Amino acid sequence: MDFELSDEQTMLRDTVREVLTRKYDVETLRAVTDTELGWDKGVWKSLADIGILGLTFPEDDGGMGAGPVEFTSVMTEIGRSLAPEPYLDSALVPGSLVGATADDATRAEILGGLASGEILAAFAHLEAGDRWPGAKVATTATDDKLNGTKVLVGHGDCADKLVVSARTDDGVGLFLTDANADGVTRTPYRTHDRRRGAQIEFSDAAATRLGSGDASEVIANAEVGIQTALCAEAVGAMERALDLTVDYLKTRKQFGVTLSQFQTLTQRAADMYTQLELARSMSLYATTALADGGCDPIIASRAKLQICRSGRLIGQEAIQMHGGIGMTAEYPVGHYVSRLTAISHTLGDAQDHVAKIAASINDWDMITVG
Repeated sequence: MDFELSDEQTMLRDTVREVLTRKYDVETLRAVTDTELGWDKGVWKSLADIGILGLTFPEDDGGMGAGPVEFTSVMTEIGRSLAPEPYLDSALVPGSLVGATADDATRAEILGGLASGEILAAFAHLEAGDRWPGAKVATTATDDKLNGTKVLVGHGDCADKLVVSARTDDGVGLFLTDANADGVTRTPYRTHDRRRGAQIEFSDAAATRLGSGDASEVIANAEVGIQTALCAEAVGAMERALDLTVDYLKTRKQFGVTLSQFQTLTQRAADMYTQLELARSMSLYATTALADGGCDPIIASRAKLQICRSGRLIGQEAIQMHGGIGMTAEYPVGHYVSRLTAISHTLGDAQDHVAKIAASINDWDMITVG
């Protein structure tokens, strides 16, 4: 199997990298994320203009019809630049859910709006007390009216449309509602990695059902896609954390020589590189599995487990080898570590994924040697 990007995929990656790195350094990032919105509408428009927002949507719905390799390449560049634009939360995830369940007219309207950047959406699924991989979905939908409370809705503060999971007579359904409709109350919040979200309460809020029957499998498949995207983003963040650390070791002097002359520090940097390559390999594994048409939650968990472990080691070592400057808001490495920490706690941490993998061990055949 060829693991190298094609010329078109390389051009896509380089274009996204140019757009994001031209905009964001640590000072600009802090200024943008300190605004009420928390991201830049100009960058969002640029991503829409080059087709990134609709990258994975069908061409008939205003997208580019690209696959997992392309969107994970974009996520890696988002991770490298720490760009706060809500590509995953406001376009990719709700778009995939609408694309899998909605009728032709609704799909064309929503996906077209997401691709152009004219519509922002969010997926409202988790509720108080939920811990991945379980979600009780206590929110109810009766006569197309939603009642319940959703927490941890990524970028739900700025969404125009909400895709909401709710309990129905035939299982868990997905519903589309206007974020500004009567009966919808949003309580915004900020996270330690300078992102945005909202707790959203529904009180007889009007909604339209997407598709029919139980949507649990659609939601599970979406979570596999989210895990895969987060793994790719984390690889980009780890790359930059390592680059910053190596550059620092090459320039910072102690006792008259650069820190790179101290063997113990170079060995620790080598360990960081090893962990990065392990993470990159598992991220690629998850991406190729998704590209082959499989939505295997065990593969996603295996990849996420390595991402959690690598992100923790690389983050800790980056901070320690930078010393005090690594903890300052004016220096970028701490921001990368904060984002890696947030990713590791999204849809399960290392312990959760170990438990998930362990629970599936009886699904595999016994391997014997001899």
